[in-house]
Amino acid sequence: MNTKHESTTLLEAERSKTKPPKLFKVILLNDDYSTMVFVVEVLQTFFAMSRERAMQVMLQVHSKGSAVCGVYPKDTAETKVAQVTEFAIENGHPLRCTLEED
Repeated sequence: MNTKHESTTLLEAERSKTKPPKLFKVILLNDDYSTMVFVVEVLQTFFAMSRERAMQVMLQVHSKGSAVCGVYPKDTAETKVAQVTEFAIENGHPLRCTLEED
């Protein structure tokens, strides 16, 4: 009787440990020319804030010189900065927006 033994090796699935993406703060900077109404519009349009929350953030920008509008992965943060900058230029406002690592 011929018995054939097969050797099987099970490969364990490698679990790659992915790190969450680095997050970046999008910061709105105060200037002497952009109106408060415009800043509120920017916050509602690009950061999906309620009118009340947008007013609070706008007042922080006005009184403290800057405020964090949101925290996002780098690509999203860069897109938000570009959108706000382009919108401000199109509407004749010098409003500036920047990002920094969280």
